[in-house]
Amino acid sequence: MIIGVKEVEYIQNFKLRVVFDNSVKKMVDLGNYLDGEIFEPLKNIEYFKQVKVDEDIETICWENGADFSPEFLYEIGE
Repeated sequence: MIIGVKEVEYIQNFKLRVVFDNSVKKMVDLGNYLDGEIFEPLKNIEYFKQVKVDEDIETICWENGADFSPEFLYEIGE
């Protein structure tokens, strides 16, 4: 399935509300998925809150280039 992210909203801790381009809304907890050098800055909650949608690749990202595929977000979201 090809899917994209249209909106993201910080909720609390490492939880985000993600709206996909099929209008499905899911709560995504990324707390257990911040391993690796690129994700290290995201462990700082103030930095994590700076999440945004990159409209070119239709997924969430941070200023340092960290991102997660929309398919992964859809799969782990509740």
